[in-house]
Amino acid sequence: MAKYILLRDRNAGLLPPSPVLRRGASRSGPVLRSSQAEVDDIPFAPEVETVELSAKDLRDAARDPEVCAIARAMPTRLIEPEPLDEARPDDALPGWGAAATGADSCPLSGAGVRVAVLDTGVDADHAAFIGVTLTRHDFAGSGNHDANGHGTHVAATIFGRSVDGVRIGISPGITDALIAKVLTDDGRGSTDMLFNALCWAGAHRARVIAMSLKLDFAGFADTLVQQHGFPVLLATSVALESYRMNLRMFAMLSDMLSAQTATEGGCLLLAAAGNDSRRTVSPEFEVSASAPAAARRVISVGAVAHGDTGLTVAPFSNIAPTLAAPGVGIISAASGGGLRALNGTSMACAHAAGIAALWAEFLATTGQYVTADGIKAKLRASATKARFAPEFGPTDYGLGLAQAPGARPS
Repeated sequence: MAKYILLRDRNAGLLPPSPVLRRGASRSGPVLRSSQAEVDDIPFAPEVETVELSAKDLRDAARDPEVCAIARAMPTRLIEPEPLDEARPDDALPGWGAAATGADSCPLSGAGVRVAVLDTGVDADHAAFIGVTLTRHDFAGSGNHDANGHGTHVAATIFGRSVDGVRIGISPGITDALIAKVLTDDGRGSTDMLFNALCWAGAHRARVIAMSLKLDFAGFADTLVQQHGFPVLLATSVALESYRMNLRMFAMLSDMLSAQTATEGGCLLLAAAGNDSRRTVSPEFEVSASAPAAARRVISVGAVAHGDTGLTVAPFSNIAPTLAAPGVGIISAASGGGLRALNGTSMACAHAAGIAALWAEFLATTGQYVTADGIKAKLRASATKARFAPEFGPTDYGLGLAQAPGARPS
């Protein structure tokens, strides 16, 4: 028996038997519905169930028409911030990320946009969150408070108010945020926590969802060997298949969250690309974006820093992101009060999530229909490559540096 996650569509029973193509994809192909009208009238209703299954139970679950995807539960872990000793002292400038992305001169503030942060929780008493309604849910089982500090820093970068005259939030007009604690205070979690949190955020109509974690393939394989006595080859095989199953489930759930009814517009998912590259060791020591950032429909975000000849890609930032954002020397809220500077693609993801909220407000205020795909299109189309040092290219920074509405590339 092993622990598995079942992703169900609670509305599957409302569908008549004659099939036509519906948006999304199941474990074995397209999700089917009987007419295009029903595609629009009966939305996806994702629900996650975590159960212990035998091999026979697993085969039976695969035949259940409500089950859209199945994955073996596996550990997740925080994308850890990088040490500040690799950053130049003058990179830790207050608000440089807001200036680089044009958020500091944007007339919009993210007002009216609901965001969700899937991380280590937040310090709800921090001055950065005054005036923000924080709806919190502890999926990790360690309490809503952020004893780690990562989630507080990320959330404040997205929508924090100024602290002691220092601007830290990209979208400081946001007044409604969902805070899902999916990682314990030591930065560990599991995919069942993550998928439950995504369903929760979608059900609460988050417009933008930000994540800074990764599937812990190596840690899972090691646990199977050390705690369960698996041979190394078998443990590696089980961990790899679990990784693939979870990536497929993430893609399916992303489709379901994006393909909401016409009155909701869907959720845009953004994830940190990862901090696994080591360009200071060797220029060839580059690692591709990790999951869930690598999943379909997810905007993966790499990190950039100031450089003498333009913006540089951070030496730790994983390659092949969708786009890039400031992620070195980022000053934001510290759990317990005050401010601190951190490096990482998590900080970059927070900048991009704040900019996504600005684009959502832009669409709403200009009379356009606000959808996840519409926000994504604005993020992609407005990104600029003009500011990067010549030694970097699209493999390093994707479509370019994320830009706020009205930003003017220099």
